[in-house]
Amino acid sequence: LQQLLERKAETPVKSKTQSLARGGRFRAALRNQDFSEITRLPFPAASLKLWNKYRISNIPSLIFLDATTGKVVCRNGLLVIRDDPEGLEFPWGPKPFREVIAGPLLRNNGQSLESSSLEGSHVGVYFSAHWCPPCRSLTRVLVESYRKIKEAGQSFEIIFVSADRSEESFKQYFSEMPWLAVPYTDEARRSRLNRLYGIQGIPTLIVLDPQGEVITRQGRVEVLNDEDCREFPWHPKPVLELSDSNATQLNEGPCLVLFVDSEDDGESEAAKQLIQPIAEKIIAKYKAKEEEAPLLFFVAGEDDMTDSLRDYTNLPEAAPLLTILDMSARAKYVMDVEEITPAIVEAFVNDFLAEKLKPEPI
Repeated sequence: LQQLLERKAETPVKSKTQSLARGGRFRAALRNQDFSEITRLPFPAASLKLWNKYRISNIPSLIFLDATTGKVVCRNGLLVIRDDPEGLEFPWGPKPFREVIAGPLLRNNGQSLESSSLEGSHVGVYFSAHWCPPCRSLTRVLVESYRKIKEAGQSFEIIFVSADRSEESFKQYFSEMPWLAVPYTDEARRSRLNRLYGIQGIPTLIVLDPQGEVITRQGRVEVLNDEDCREFPWHPKPVLELSDSNATQLNEGPCLVLFVDSEDDGESEAAKQLIQPIAEKIIAKYKAKEEEAPLLFFVAGEDDMTDSLRDYTNLPEAAPLLTILDMSARAKYVMDVEEITPAIVEAFVNDFLAEKLKPEPI
């Protein structure tokens, strides 16, 4: 999977249509990459539903819920247990960003300033470490993105929350960064920020609006996909084009993936226009309930990574092809029809959410 993520995706040609008709193209050869490193879980179906609902990407994970409402109180219960073993802060509900970040912040020249200086700015909370190669790669790109955003006159700041194993490593890594950091010695504040955002892996970039509310948890993907920062502050899109940088999101829960022949003019954009209204409806419905949408939505074009995904999941070679892939459950749902319309997509999604579809094994 790492090899796949390091490949550069091809850019599809774009236009609009109201349906997608199959062009009858078949691939001439299979690629040798595969997705065999995706986590395989021996959990029963009920447990997998919880795994998907809360977008668990690694274990062990402990999530605290409000028993009355079912809403998440804390996503990173393991840190809660470590930091508050006697339960003095129970029930461990989320606190406002301003409260959690309160205190001095550092620049790499030793200058210190108060967190109150962040007021009125968009903020990126960057969880990273020098020992992590993907972190160092992202940091190099993020430095340029930070510079471009500031030069464009945007009010933006980044706060580095270190996961380094020593203060010396922290200082070495932080010397490469032009932004702010939580002092390495303030382990309690670093831990509270990890708890606040339920960080399960690094690098992670959380982008906040000036009020401290989350705009996106996928800042890493956005930075890599928007090197010119034209779409800053990166409000989430209902439908994404599957790429090397966002393919890891396939592991976060069930994903609707519409495979198209992107070598035909306009196929990718037509596919996005076709499924976007359904995606927006689903996202809005669950947002009103203060819940994450149960599906992510992708359009996949024609490239090596997509071929590998098809090979791994043993999907038909036809395009267009409508699927829902649930990697953690090792299950797939396939709608193999000659023409895909909005009505077909909506019925497919509704049947999946109502558990009317019969899964096939991956």
